[in-house]
Amino acid sequence: MTASRRTLLRAAPALLFAATLAFFGLQSGKFLDPQNLVNILVQASSTGIVAVGMTFVLLTAGVDLSVGAIMFIAAAIAGKMALAGWPLPFALGIMFVVSLLMGAFNAFFITRVRVSAFIVTLAVLFIGRGLALQITETRAINLPDSFLLLGSWTFLKVPLPGWLFAAALLISHLVLTRTPFGRHVYAVGHDINAAKKAGLPTSRILFAVYLISGACAAIAAMVSLGQLGTVSPKFGEGKEFAAIAAAVLGGTSLFGGRGNVWPGTFLGAILIQTIENGLVILNADPYLYPMVISAVIFIAVLLESLRNRSQQAAI
Repeated sequence: MTASRRTLLRAAPALLFAATLAFFGLQSGKFLDPQNLVNILVQASSTGIVAVGMTFVLLTAGVDLSVGAIMFIAAAIAGKMALAGWPLPFALGIMFVVSLLMGAFNAFFITRVRVSAFIVTLAVLFIGRGLALQITETRAINLPDSFLLLGSWTFLKVPLPGWLFAAALLISHLVLTRTPFGRHVYAVGHDINAAKKAGLPTSRILFAVYLISGACAAIAAMVSLGQLGTVSPKFGEGKEFAAIAAAVLGGTSLFGGRGNVWPGTFLGAILIQTIENGLVILNADPYLYPMVISAVIFIAVLLESLRNRSQQAAI
């Protein structure tokens, strides 16, 4: 594969994003309105934050299919606590603890029991959603107005979810590019056996990335609660696939060792939300949305396959 084609594949997320902006911008003058662009950032924040955590996992050649279920069960518990009169900060703290415990559950079976990450997190997906449905009794929980403050508070005309997304991107980017832990994450994903021979604590690194994924799921759940004000039976459903698609669209390899949160995962998450936002502005048939997102996921996997072939050809 020529160097120009490899460069084109690396630039694919930015090119797709630019093409999407141009297409919807030509279709509707409202699309490129500054306020709508801020709305896209805010709407993408929940998926984007989950995708940041997913990027850490994918960089180690793992996968976390449980993030949507973690969001659901944490939100269900927080919702029940809020209705029982518990203070908002305490309910949010419990959300975070529950999410970390579920991330630790995944990490324990993956690193200690040596069960495949796909199997463990798939099992937790079904277990978590089942428990959450039992907690909510399959009914929507309408939350107190205090939860909506999480989505309505603004600074410099940008709502809090946008700032939380930006903070997650900044911290994760610095961790991956400026710390020994970040370099170890890439090393484990590139070749875990070589990393072990080099003396890296591979089990602890893998344990840490699943904790990070759980923490990001907790923050994303808080963001979603602030935007929706309710915990529905479908809360968090499909977030795992959107997060994987966002990370892979941004250039993160499904085989580990390659990718970044900035600008990669950011562009992937924003691209998915931009498409959804554009469809809404154009009053497209809502039944088209799943088909379009499925097409985006297919494109993400296709690009990853082509990038992997390019990488192997360059070696």
